[in-house]
Amino acid sequence: MENYSWGQSLQEVTINVPVPPGTKARFIIVEFKTTSLKVGLKNQPLIIDGEYFKAVKVDECYWSLEDQKEISILLTKKDKSDWWKSLLKGEAEIDTQKVEPEPSKLCDLDNETRAAVEKMMFDQRQKQMGLPTSEEIKNQDLLKKFMEQNPVMAKNFGDGKMRMPNSKMFG
Repeated sequence: MENYSWGQSLQEVTINVPVPPGTKARFIIVEFKTTSLKVGLKNQPLIIDGEYFKAVKVDECYWSLEDQKEISILLTKKDKSDWWKSLLKGEAEIDTQKVEPEPSKLCDLDNETRAAVEKMMFDQRQKQMGLPTSEEIKNQDLLKKFMEQNPVMAKNFGDGKMRMPNSKMFG
């Protein structure tokens, strides 16, 4: 019998641990800690006993017994932006560059990441339409504000060429 199998999304890790058919939940031991996991059956050697590859949110981790033959475990990752290279430290690592990420929705992202993605999407649309990007709009607004606050400079800067009083035009 295989010890366990596991899979992951950016937010969660799922673990399936086969147990002998007819196993009752009261005989199962599952101990979640922020950095480690223990899984087994009472009076038997532990099936899983180790340190997670990365930390989890203990209060968002669950287990259930499926059809009295498999323990199903759900771990919620503390850092929801990393792929784990293994379930436990010291185990064979997977190549996370080959992981096929599930499609993500903007609402699944934290506020900072969502704002950055929305800005990139806006800038991409603006470029496709030949319009200024958010950075270019910001710079135009700064220049406009500067010119409003400094009318003499604005007059000398009017067509984008700097004019110095009583001198020839530069630019």
